[in-house]
Order: sequence, then structure tokens, then C-alpha cells
Amino acid sequence: MSNITRQRLANGKLRIAHRLRKMAWSPQAQPMMAAGNIHYELAQRTRGIACGGIGAIHLLARRTGLIEAIDRNLHLLKVHLPYHESDHVLNVAYNIMAGGTCLQDIELLRNQEAYLDALGAQRIPDPTTEGDFCRRFEVPHIETLMETINEVRLGVWSRQPAEFFERAVIDADGTLAPTCGQCKEGMDISYKGQWGYHPLLVSLANTGEPLYLVNRSGNRPSSEGAGEWLGRAAALCQRAGFRKILFRGDTDFTQTHKLDQWDAEGKEFIFGIDAMPNLVKIAEGLPKTAWKRLIRAPKYEVATSPRARPENVKERIVKEREYENIRLFSEMVAEFEYRPTACRKSYRVVVVCKNLTVEKGERLLFDDVRYFFYITNMWEPPAEQIVPAANGRCNQENLIEQLKNGAHAMEMPVGDLVSNWAYMVMASLAWTLKAWLALVLPEAGRWKDRYRSQKQSLLRMKFKTFLNGVMRLPCQIVRGGRRIVYRLLSWNPWQEVLLRAVAALRLPLRC
Repeated sequence: MSNITRQRLANGKLRIAHRLRKMAWSPQAQPMMAAGNIHYELAQRTRGIACGGIGAIHLLARRTGLIEAIDRNLHLLKVHLPYHESDHVLNVAYNIMAGGTCLQDIELLRNQEAYLDALGAQRIPDPTTEGDFCRRFEVPHIETLMETINEVRLGVWSRQPAEFFERAVIDADGTLAPTCGQCKEGMDISYKGQWGYHPLLVSLANTGEPLYLVNRSGNRPSSEGAGEWLGRAAALCQRAGFRKILFRGDTDFTQTHKLDQWDAEGKEFIFGIDAMPNLVKIAEGLPKTAWKRLIRAPKYEVATSPRARPENVKERIVKEREYENIRLFSEMVAEFEYRPTACRKSYRVVVVCKNLTVEKGERLLFDDVRYFFYITNMWEPPAEQIVPAANGRCNQENLIEQLKNGAHAMEMPVGDLVSNWAYMVMASLAWTLKAWLALVLPEAGRWKDRYRSQKQSLLRMKFKTFLNGVMRLPCQIVRGGRRIVYRLLSWNPWQEVLLRAVAALRLPLRC
């Protein structure tokens, strides 16, 4: 980043800090928003776009080799008239990055001259053409696209520091993707009574990246096929150089038929396991000395002085109306060895005993004891550390939420299971590109602590926040001298991060 750019960023920050400074206001006669004499005009030569961050994303796709890799490996078009496969794939992802939520929003972008200039394109595919492209996919093509993205992912990972490769934590979970359509092939009724599909997500918890997305009919079991896709994800992480692999999943993903194989291969796992009667009987038969109180770490540390907690309105209403209320009294943890029926050896089972009280109004009805079991081949960590490690898998629910309602990757806009699977993979690329933009940020230098904090903030950022802070930057598009210049028209706190990423991408990518 040049010194002039640094100075302009500093000036923008100073100007907004001056406007937002603390002041001793006197009573104002007029509202703060006092604009009245407003006129609209059409610019003659100046062209601008609202999503100024799209240039950095396109530069990222080009410099990581994603565009070339898609065109090299994915062959769906016999003749390129005029689009290539990468044009279609990135068109879907860029539509999401520009704030679109469905295929129809592409029509708004392809009618913006400045947006086309920003990407150096004469035109981009329209929504109907994109739908036709999705319908060209067959299952091998989708697998090819996912593997192509993962090949590029290896190059992005290779830029990370050595501690990044200590352990790859791979999570698996299913989610329901309901649809209102009546003619969508492959949809079915889920266990919740909803029509739709039941995608499987296998992700890397370290960075929140979706490694594999698999579309399935709505009535299929949550864990169907999970063993195969977990194995593929593990192979990918081993190629990247991760020294340890850890699988996590809830009770539907125990995969007892795979545990012996994974243990022999040196892979670690923590899976929830159903509270079957035989496990409950073993837990109830443990001596009292085997149990320890489970003390969970606080969710956050108070940076300032503690404040008084506000009244719990929900709790008050439940008591007043004498609703049945289940409250957690205490948690105990213990462990024992157990051999599942499908396994040839025993593994460690950590059991959490939750002591609950069931109340109605102010009256205590009865006490309730519930057991939660986790099976693992990790013998060294104490049992009280296994529980939060297993519960950390719940963060994948946040990733699913972001893919669903942030990137809108599970809208299922096309007509059958395979074409909707293709759209899901292409739309989820928007979230992947967000993660890659964070991962290419350099951390070294005088301000390395601040840079590392910014990198982690961008990596964990919600998609809506990312769009508002990094993508939706109003800017002027200037073409000339074989350059496309994005001239930012306003300042926000994330501009520095975006410009540092662009500066890093303009340099040769070092692995």
C-alpha cells in the first residue's frame, strides 16, 4: 500500500472521528437529518458501482488460479459462445457478493454498465442462461467442481504460518433446505414434515470453509454418505500438511463402522452417541468417585467493570403463568470404555450427567437426570476437556446459517436435485472467497498483532457484515491506460484491510 493511500485512509478516519466527536450539545431547533433541496442528475461520463469490493474478489479469483483451474477441469460447454465455464460459476458467486439473493438479481447486474466495466466484461450471463448452465451438470461434474475449488484451496492454505497446520478439525452435519416448489425432482418430505432437500455439509472448523456440499432428497438420513465425504476431507487436509486430523459430529454421525479404520489411520474423532439403554445402565452403575463436577469456561471475559444483570423477563412470565420450566441445576462428568457392536476394539466414552429440575410456577415438580455421551479415541485430554471440544461442533450451525441466509446458497432455485446441487456449490463459493480474502492477508510487520486480529475478525465475520463493510463500497470505475481503476468515494474502517489484501494479491503469491 502506497504512502499516499495510507495518508488518505488516515485523513478519512480523522474526518469521521471529528464529526463523531463528543460534544456538549445545546437543544437543536431542527432534526439532524436536514437535507431538503435534493436533486437527481444522470452523470455524463462518470460511472460508479455500489459493490466496490468486487474488484478485490475478482483479483483474488485470478491470482489464486481459480479461474484457470475451473476452465481447465470443468467441461460442460462444447463451444464458448461467448462464455466459459468460469464465467458462469463466478457469475453466480459474484451475484451473491454484490448483494444478490437469487438468480433473478443477476439481471440487475448485467444491466449496469459500470459493473460490466469493473469486471472487464462486455456482458455476463443472464438468469435464464445460468439456470440452463446448472441443468448441464451431472454428479461427476459437481464433484469435479468441488475438487477444483479444493485444489485452489490448497494453494491458499500453503500461505499460512506453521501453527495453522497443527490440527485440522473437520465437522459434518446435515440441514433441511425447504422449498415451496411442487415440481422439483428429488425433493421429499423430511422428518419435520417439510418438502425439500437435505444437504450434507463437511467443513473445516479452523477457518469455517465448506469443503464438500452434497445435496440429498429431503427424506434421507442426516448422516447418509458422511463417512465417504469425511474421508475425502481428511485426504485433502493431509495433502495440505495438517499434522493431525479430528472428526466431529453429533449423535447421527457416530459412524461406528468407520471408527476402527480411522483409529488405525491415526485420525482422531469425537462423536456424540445416542443415550442407549445399555450406555445409561453403565453410567448409572459407575461409582460416585468416578464423577467430577463439570465447570464450563465463561463465554466471554468482561473487559470493563461487571454490570448488574437486567431482569429475566422470560423467567418472570414463565413463573407468573405457571408454565412448565426445566432448569439446569448441575453437571457431572465421568468416563468409561465401551466397544460398539460394529467395532473390534473399545473406545473412550465420556458421559455428562445433567441434573435438571422441572418447575411449574414457584413449585418444584420433580428432579430429572439426563445423560449425554461422547465417543472418542483421544485418551490423553481430561474428560472435562473432551466435552467443550465436542460442543465446539455446534459452531457449524452458524456456518450453515450463513450459507442458508447469508450467502443464500440453499435457495434451490432450479428444477431438480442435481442442478440445485450445482447451484449450491457455486453460490457457496461466495463464502469461500470471503474466507480466502482473509487468509491471504499478511500478518508480519510492525503491526502484526493488529493485523492478526483483523484477519481473524474477517475470517469469522458474518456474511451480511462482510457485504456491508468490505463489499458495499461506493466507487467510481475509471478505464484507461490498460487499467481498471476503482476510485473509492467514501471511507469506512474496513477499507484498510481490503487495500492490504489487494496489495498482497498484486505481489507474487509466495507459498
